[in-house]
Amino acid sequence: MHLAHYLGLLHRAQVNLADAFRQVAEAHADEPDIQHLCQQQAQRCDAHAERLQPFAARYAEEAPDEPDRLHSQLFTGTRTGGLGLLRDLQDLYLMAAECDIAWTVVGQAAYGVRDEDLLATVQGCEGETAIQLKWLRTRMKQAAPQALVVAD
Repeated sequence: MHLAHYLGLLHRAQVNLADAFRQVAEAHADEPDIQHLCQQQAQRCDAHAERLQPFAARYAEEAPDEPDRLHSQLFTGTRTGGLGLLRDLQDLYLMAAECDIAWTVVGQAAYGVRDEDLLATVQGCEGETAIQLKWLRTRMKQAAPQALVVAD
């Protein structure tokens, strides 16, 4: 069974996304909404990672070592200025999209193994990840005209 592989991928993706949200909050502290909402989203990612713990423990004994290729590095640090904010938000969006599709895959596996507890966790967290994606998309739309049209 390879479910543990994706649980590990999803857990690591959530931890990395939380860290990236915190870095963006700090780097763009001059944008009050960014600072506050990125910190809030980081806490949400931490909660998602914590909710995965019991399932990782449950399925880990059946898993070989996780292949390195299952994990990608999407965020390499923050940038400055309006264009930097836009690019940082785009990086966060890509990382959240990675989590979103991983929730989908794990949810399908939960159906397959008939794990109602895992399915309930996936459904709750997947919905919150969708909200993160919507907020990031909306905030990028807000930042784009200033960053792309107005000179620094």
